[in-house]
Formats: sequence, structure tokens, C-alpha cells
Amino acid sequence: MGIILSQVVVDSRAPASLAAWWGEVLGREVEADGEDEIWIVGENPGDLELGFIRVPEDKTVKNRLHLDLRPQDGSDQATELERLIALGARRVDVGQGPDVTWVVLADPEGNEFCLLRSTPAEVAADMAAAESLPG
Repeated sequence: MGIILSQVVVDSRAPASLAAWWGEVLGREVEADGEDEIWIVGENPGDLELGFIRVPEDKTVKNRLHLDLRPQDGSDQATELERLIALGARRVDVGQGPDVTWVVLADPEGNEFCLLRSTPAEVAADMAAAESLPG
């Protein structure tokens, strides 16, 4: 039996504004526990939550952990990339090379994240096709 991943916490100089940005990106509600601790909550109990905690220093190096975002069914990578850029994300180069299928972006405080190509339905179809192969 494993353990449940409950929350991912992001250090931030301005947790309220960064949480509001991520809330818009993810289409989720933001809840404040004071001005130094802000949470993006899930739609259902047990959903992964994102926390934003105030720290005094700016981000200075590449993240050791990052989020991967996937377009929802009915959307695609190009549409979501345009939306994320319009919200204030920017493309970054972390050495990913020209042949990758994902796009590396940074949020307004410079935290890297990836926008994947496949939607959940496309991933499910690929998995079903792989399972139906002999051998």
C-alpha cells in the first residue's frame, strides 16, 4: 500500500498573486490562510492541492521539481500554449532540445513547468492500442 500525495507547496515572494495566476491556469478556486499561505484546492476531497508560501528570496536556479500540465479533452497544446502565454507564462530553455513534444514555460515568478502535447483521451487511446498489440 502506498501513501497519498496530498499537496505540492511552492515557495513564493508574492503568494497571493502567484496563487491567483495558477488558479486561473488550472480553473480552480483559491483559498487564503492569511497573506503568507495561499491554497489552490481541488474540486473533490482528496484532490491534489497547490500551496504557495511566502519566502524572502527570489527563485535563482532551475527547479528540482516541476509540474506537467496536459490539455483537457476538447483542447490542444497550441490552444493552451496561447492561453498560458496570454496569462503571463513565458517560454524558457532548460536544455530540452528541439525534438521534444512538450513546451517548457515559466510562471510569473520563474518556476518552470511543462505543457504536454497529448490530452487525456489521446493518452488513453495510445495505452489501449499498446495493450492490444501481441506479445
